[in-house]
Amino acid sequence: MAILVTEQGVVHYEAYGRGRPILLLHGWLGSWALWRSTIAELGKEFRTYALDFWGFGESGAQSANFSVDNFVLLVNEFMERLGIVKAPLVGHSMGGSVSLGVAIRYPHKVVKVIVVGSPIVGSSLCQPLRLAAFDGWLHLSESAPFLFGAFMNGLLRPSLRVYAHFLAKDGRALANMMDADLAGLTGGPFFESISTLRRIDLRDRLRELKMPVLGVYGKKDRIVQPSQSQVLRQYAAHSQIAWFEDSGHFPMLDETPRFHQTVRDFLNHG
Repeated sequence: MAILVTEQGVVHYEAYGRGRPILLLHGWLGSWALWRSTIAELGKEFRTYALDFWGFGESGAQSANFSVDNFVLLVNEFMERLGIVKAPLVGHSMGGSVSLGVAIRYPHKVVKVIVVGSPIVGSSLCQPLRLAAFDGWLHLSESAPFLFGAFMNGLLRPSLRVYAHFLAKDGRALANMMDADLAGLTGGPFFESISTLRRIDLRDRLRELKMPVLGVYGKKDRIVQPSQSQVLRQYAAHSQIAWFEDSGHFPMLDETPRFHQTVRDFLNHG
């Protein structure tokens, strides 16, 4: 476990392996823990860094800004502070949208981008996530934090423990991981991040990208419309698509060996 102290709060990250650096970015309601097996596998060949966005996982929540744009700034600061001149970015869901944002804003720092089940347009999120993106929830959670606690512990966590079985082949493992990630989450990170993710539209900016981009999408994804793969392919001229027929929103859990091989092949040859 390592930390980076920034003006907006403490950032927790895990680093493993030797070789070329690679950054792994988690999705909404997630943390670095999603990448445990990926860190172990890619760490055989790369120096892997998996960080928690402000307010998520083990990173501090001192920041007053939990927007996707601010997470883009976080990744840039993280690379600068650790002396990472350039690196590939691998992002899951919201983390993939952040990865594309970094590539657009700081193209000289990004070698390649891999997005996994990531929205290119925020309207591709499933209905429950679009409902969670309502701005009024953020104001309510700030004015009455006890209500958010009741919602989180009395409704959301129990519901997700059940719903996780529809999101991944190993529903129990996913449920345990999600429950641990939700345990310390507060209203600010929860609502502001999804609210800003709901409003993104990266289509026109993708035309600016010159580096290789790989989109990994699962046919059974219930969180982000799998058709976002077509949007990525249409607007990012240098993009490729890896289609996972037997995966949902978490290909790294559903088809682990194939996922790791796909990532490794793209990093080395894509």
